[in-house]
Amino acid sequence: MTGVRTYRDDGPLSRALGRASGGRLPPLPVAALAAAAAAVLLAAGPLPGTRLGPEPAVFAPLVVLLLAGPASENPHAGRLDWLVPPILRGIEYGYLAVLGDARAVPAPLVYVLLTVLALHHYDAAYRTRQGRRPPRWVRLAGLGWEGRMLFTAFAGAFAPLPFAYAALAAYLGVLSGGESAATWARHGRAGAVTIDLTKKLSEGVGDGPHGEREKKA
Repeated sequence: MTGVRTYRDDGPLSRALGRASGGRLPPLPVAALAAAAAAVLLAAGPLPGTRLGPEPAVFAPLVVLLLAGPASENPHAGRLDWLVPPILRGIEYGYLAVLGDARAVPAPLVYVLLTVLALHHYDAAYRTRQGRRPPRWVRLAGLGWEGRMLFTAFAGAFAPLPFAYAALAAYLGVLSGGESAATWARHGRAGAVTIDLTKKLSEGVGDGPHGEREKKA
C-alpha cells in the first residue's frame, strides 16, 4: 500500500468497495465530487435544534462513501492524487463540525473529537514517513473516515448525538493513543543506546592537561 493510500484512512466499507471496483476509478475526481455532494447535503440540513433533521444530511455519509469509496484501491500514482487525503479529511471534519453545531452538541465535545481525529491522522502520517506504518488491525478498528461518519449519522438517529460524539472520541482516543504509545515505546527500547560509563572514563584518563602529564611521566 502506498503512502497516499495509507493517508486516506479508509475503513472496511470503503476498502470493500475499492476491491469490488478493481481500483480502476480515478481517485481525485470522485473525491472532489464527494466533497461537493457533502457540501450540498449539509447545506440542506439538519435544522438547528432538531434531532433527526432532513433526510439529505442524514444520508451525506452514505453518498460520500458510494462516490469516494470505490477509488480506495487505486494506486494513487497520479500527479495530483496527493490531494485526495486532505479532501477526505475536510469532508470528515467538516461533516462532524457542522452536524455537531446543528444538533446542539457542546462545542468542547466537538473540539475534543476533532482533536482526537487530528492526532490520529498525524500519528499515522508521521509513522508512515518513518517506515512504521500502523498495523492493519488498527486501521480497521479505527472504522475509517466512512465508518466514523456513518456511526455519527446512525447513532444520532437513535440516541442523543452528544453521547455518540463522546463515545467515539473515547474509543478512538484509547485505541489510537494506546497503540501508538505502545509502538513508540517498543521502538524506543529497541533503538536505545547503552553507554558504558566506566569504559568512557578509562578512555578519557589521557585527555586534558593532567592526562598529558601522566603520559609524559
